[in-house]
Amino acid sequence: MTDKKGKVYIVGAGPGDPDLITIKAMKCLEQADVILYDRLVNPVLLSYSKVDTELIYCGKEPGNHCVPQDSIHEILLEKAKARKTVVRLKGGDPYIFGRGGEEAEVLMQNGIEFEVVPGITSGIAAPAYAGIPVTHRDLSRSFAMVTGHCLNGQPNNIRWEHLAHGVDTLAIYMGVKHLPYIKAQLLACGKDSSTPIAVIEQGTTGNQRTVVGTLETIVEVVTEKRMTNPAMIVIGEVVKLSDKLSWFPKKVKDEILL
Repeated sequence: MTDKKGKVYIVGAGPGDPDLITIKAMKCLEQADVILYDRLVNPVLLSYSKVDTELIYCGKEPGNHCVPQDSIHEILLEKAKARKTVVRLKGGDPYIFGRGGEEAEVLMQNGIEFEVVPGITSGIAAPAYAGIPVTHRDLSRSFAMVTGHCLNGQPNNIRWEHLAHGVDTLAIYMGVKHLPYIKAQLLACGKDSSTPIAVIEQGTTGNQRTVVGTLETIVEVVTEKRMTNPAMIVIGEVVKLSDKLSWFPKKVKDEILL
């Protein structure tokens, strides 16, 4: 890092388990003058910062943005122009449904030096902790990451017909609220109603819960179990491996700091 001028590091914090953060991301946290962090960032990671680091919470919940995105842009520019080393800490990977690309564009337009530090995304990590490999030589040769929430709410501008027939495994982010809509779209596009689905709540944390159903039954299962965000939805034949490959027992969960 540099002391001569400000720089912004757009950093992926990983999916929840603090041990999944990268070494490079940890080094950024250790040297940051300012850290802007999101709601799903494990607070344990902030302990890697310096004693005098300025911590700015930028949490976003559905329908309630603590700090609007435009204000986040302004803070990034202000701190960098003040010659600070700034870390924009985001859950998972900053470029996968994390608006990191938008922030990078603003920095570029304003002549601010920046660097992106990729992180492990929940679309891969949560299924892995639930015993689900997103690809498998016999069951899944293709894998797609899909948003379950768009600017106008329902993900109605997604080509569900292509996803229903052209991809073996779907990992849907932020989709629990719109699960009935997602189910209806896939069924309308001809997806088999018996297709296995898993919903993984708070993946990779000590509070992880997983429920499994089919495209036909999953809405009722999720409602009965009161599954809520943050959660990943995984759709495909690989879900059948969940019970067989599950390796994340209670004693492991207890060792993970929340």
